[in-house]
Amino acid sequence: MTSLELLSLPTRSEDWADWLTERGRGSLRTAADHVAALKEAPSGSTAILQLWNDASISVANASAVTSLLSSVHPDAVVVELAEEIEVEVRRFSSDLLLDADVFAQLSSVRQDPLDDGALRVLTDALRSFRRAGVDRDEEIRVAVRELNERETALSQAFSRNIRDGRRTATVPASALEGLPADFVADHPADGDGNVAITTEYPDVHPFLTYSRDADARRAVATEFLNLGWPENDAVLTDLLRLRQEKARLLGYSDWPDFDAEVKMIRRGDAIAEFIDKIAEDSLAAGERDLQVLLARGAQDGITTIDASNWRYCFEAVKRDQYGVDAQEVRRYFEFSRVRQGLLDVTARLFGLEYVPVDAPTWHEDVTSFDVRLDGELLGRIHLDLHPRERKYNHAAQFDLVPGVRERQLAEGVLVCNFTRGLMDHDEVVTLFHEFGHLMHHVLAGRHEWVRFSGVATEWDFVEAPSQMLEEWAWDAGVLQVFATDEAGTPIPADLVDRMRAADEFCKGLLARTQMFYAAVSYRFHLEVPEDLTARLFELYPQYSLIEPLEGTHFHAGFGHLDGYTSAYYTYFWSLVIAKDMFSAFDPDDLFDPGQATRYRDVVLAAGGSHDAAVLVAEFLGRPYNTDAFTAWLDR
Repeated sequence: MTSLELLSLPTRSEDWADWLTERGRGSLRTAADHVAALKEAPSGSTAILQLWNDASISVANASAVTSLLSSVHPDAVVVELAEEIEVEVRRFSSDLLLDADVFAQLSSVRQDPLDDGALRVLTDALRSFRRAGVDRDEEIRVAVRELNERETALSQAFSRNIRDGRRTATVPASALEGLPADFVADHPADGDGNVAITTEYPDVHPFLTYSRDADARRAVATEFLNLGWPENDAVLTDLLRLRQEKARLLGYSDWPDFDAEVKMIRRGDAIAEFIDKIAEDSLAAGERDLQVLLARGAQDGITTIDASNWRYCFEAVKRDQYGVDAQEVRRYFEFSRVRQGLLDVTARLFGLEYVPVDAPTWHEDVTSFDVRLDGELLGRIHLDLHPRERKYNHAAQFDLVPGVRERQLAEGVLVCNFTRGLMDHDEVVTLFHEFGHLMHHVLAGRHEWVRFSGVATEWDFVEAPSQMLEEWAWDAGVLQVFATDEAGTPIPADLVDRMRAADEFCKGLLARTQMFYAAVSYRFHLEVPEDLTARLFELYPQYSLIEPLEGTHFHAGFGHLDGYTSAYYTYFWSLVIAKDMFSAFDPDDLFDPGQATRYRDVVLAAGGSHDAAVLVAEFLGRPYNTDAFTAWLDR
């Protein structure tokens, strides 16, 4: 049994600022002490590497808490403080990687006594220093340092404009015709007979799926696709130019080349090759899907499938041709049952125990659970799953504490924006997906080196474990564990079969859509267009089969352009691997403890201790291939 303590969060709202200051800036002070000791350590000694790990733990602690609280804390003062300290964390990290004395000390470490893990940490650290420009002349180092400062500010501004730029469309109450009864009840008409539809996910997605009012759908879709506009147009332009300048200063031809070097894909031009191959492979299926949508849309006078009506037509096809009425399906997915079902399913699958705890957090909506494996406390998870003002408005897993063996327990946070009532099944799939990241974080929190902790693999593998966990949200036997209606009747297996068939009907068209997103991510960073909107509308017909809406600026609210930069392709790259890993499971027994335990220990618990391809090959007994993905795409 571990004697390590979990992180103590403030119990009073007025204490958060002081607590954050100590956790954030205090961790940076500790990191600085470790760096100073590293510089004084005997040249060549392994103590240098241990001190590097110590400093890295402190920096990771500061980075995790500031990134989280700037995204979720309800107090604007705390959010601003978190952003301020986050700038300091990034500055510290940037300066550290440009510190020639630290680089010289790490370079001096004798490699012959190091085990594989220590050698991997050292090799990775030295590469990070070189990629930061430590071995360049002073003029370049100064320029890179200044660019890093500006990049931090621009990155924060880009995310802030999306987070705080919520929009509302005012539509007639009659536009709610077709929406679920609980949605209608939650959107009462004002004195003029209008209702407000926000750009929050629980509003915009159901509305675009069910509303029969084409004009209202267009109004809502237009607001949604203008998140962050116009502010983020200039911010993104500056961010793209800055990244390109930094890459070239460091000796790379462009940002995608710099970005790809540390990923499985390795080369920037390989990103373009991958995007175009998936786009080509999915074109025929996508065009078939498009014709089906057009035929159904014609019944409602729809002549073009665009961003305001594709969900509506897709839902109609599922209902008419596959016998799947999403509003009927929703009866089985009441939020609290889904949340508990997710815990039950993953506990059984991975041999875990979740113990609810009444711990202080940043908001009353957050629920917390201690996670145990074979009686050992692995860490704690926090679920922050409903929308509120100023909160991060997508779905993601955030670190709170990176787990390190015998040092600190892993803590992770799931941040989503789900309804409190009945959920659409695609929201259930999203919840499973994001929880996969949380499992990765906690299960891989027992390494000596913080570099290996949690979701620390190559970025284009990161999504694979989460995408694979989605499969459990499509299995009738799994869903019947928790998906019941008010009377307690489990969701029928034949309904689940029809749901899967309906969902897969449009996979060609949606694959093309994903390649459009990937092309925007890659091409914007490669080309740095003068007019982002014009280039965006050039890329639409090259990749997307869904027509854009005039007057919209999708790129301004495309948050992945910050964190993922040129690498949005990773979602489909990871999906290829996820489909292959899933092929190792028995589809008739997804709770098979033997295979699930192997996967847990070989892939998830390993974190970043080995290259992703090595972990997958060990699990599968062979290198991964595209066979399962191709079969799925052709099915």
